[in-house]
Amino acid sequence: MVAMANVSRRCVRISSIIIPGLRPSHSRKCCAYSCKKFNGTTFSLTRRYSSLSAPHSPSAKNIEDSIDVKKISNPLVPPVSPGDEDHEEQKRRDSSWKAMKYSFIAFGATFGILGSYMVYELGKPKRDENGNTVEDEFSQMPLIQQFFSRMLKEVNYYKRMIREPSREKLLPDPVPYPYIQPPYTLVLELTDVLVHPDWTYKTGWRFKKRPGVDQFLEQVAPPLFEVVVFTAEPGMTVFPILDALDPNGYIMYRLVRDATHFVDGHHVKDLDCLNRDLRKVIVIDWNGESLKFHPRNMLRLPRWKGNDDDQTLVALGTFLRTIAAEKVEDVREVLEYYQQYPNPVEAFREKQRKLLDQLEAKEKQLKDQPPTANWWTPVFLKPRSS
Repeated sequence: MVAMANVSRRCVRISSIIIPGLRPSHSRKCCAYSCKKFNGTTFSLTRRYSSLSAPHSPSAKNIEDSIDVKKISNPLVPPVSPGDEDHEEQKRRDSSWKAMKYSFIAFGATFGILGSYMVYELGKPKRDENGNTVEDEFSQMPLIQQFFSRMLKEVNYYKRMIREPSREKLLPDPVPYPYIQPPYTLVLELTDVLVHPDWTYKTGWRFKKRPGVDQFLEQVAPPLFEVVVFTAEPGMTVFPILDALDPNGYIMYRLVRDATHFVDGHHVKDLDCLNRDLRKVIVIDWNGESLKFHPRNMLRLPRWKGNDDDQTLVALGTFLRTIAAEKVEDVREVLEYYQQYPNPVEAFREKQRKLLDQLEAKEKQLKDQPPTANWWTPVFLKPRSS
């Protein structure tokens, strides 16, 4: 027994040297289970001894500590000092700053080359068909000042071309007699008034025609109205749509984005460039920002969302024909009155319905009223006295 105890102690020492970080109880367990092969009695004694010193189940903190100890005490991983970590971080920062510096240099060089080319192209003097230099107001200036002055002039020209309408008169002059000039000008927005754009992954962009648009265009066609489509959409989008929407040619003129005035991020329809009497101009639109210069000429409709049960254009055609039939001198007075309603067309329809009810009630009253005797009777209709 004493000999086996000495063997056990030697196993504890050996295991502690080979496996650092393990407690003696672990080494005793290892020694006890290794002695099981030689003697069962020895196993029972050492088992009792190891059970007395067996540790409890390790907690999460003990596991983390043991992992850290293994990482630190691993002879295959060289130790890292705080100075080495700072050195590596500084190297990464230096490489990032160097890449950013080269990027800025490349960007600056590209911008400088493009800027110099733009100054040269926009600032060089004009030449005639023979290649001779054309004199202008900048020809007497120094060379560099000439180039910069011409460049600023060209930049301002392109800026005006984007912001202002492309021409002073958007429509031609009214035709004289005996040609027929419609008395009123009807300006229509295309998007969400006549058609509704719709996009899907399967079909892409498609434009849905509003219910009743064919009958509406026929109602307001010349000679009652001069129909104009005025929209902020580009012409390459508008013209194919109008070709399919108006095969009969009821729309006389088409004005697109280049005819608008760009103000505060909005394309505004400037009616002063329309070359028409504003007392006779009616604009149908849903966006108040597009007509901020002339809000009195606007009949604002609710925006059409593409629903199939819409009947707005039917009532709108009746409303416009009523204005033409009454020969209103200044349409802005009528439009201002209906602007107080959220839906002017529905308000007009409701007033029309009430007027018809009043007329029917009056006719019914006249029919139900008994005829009155006439106090005057012609002489030749009086009965003869005997």
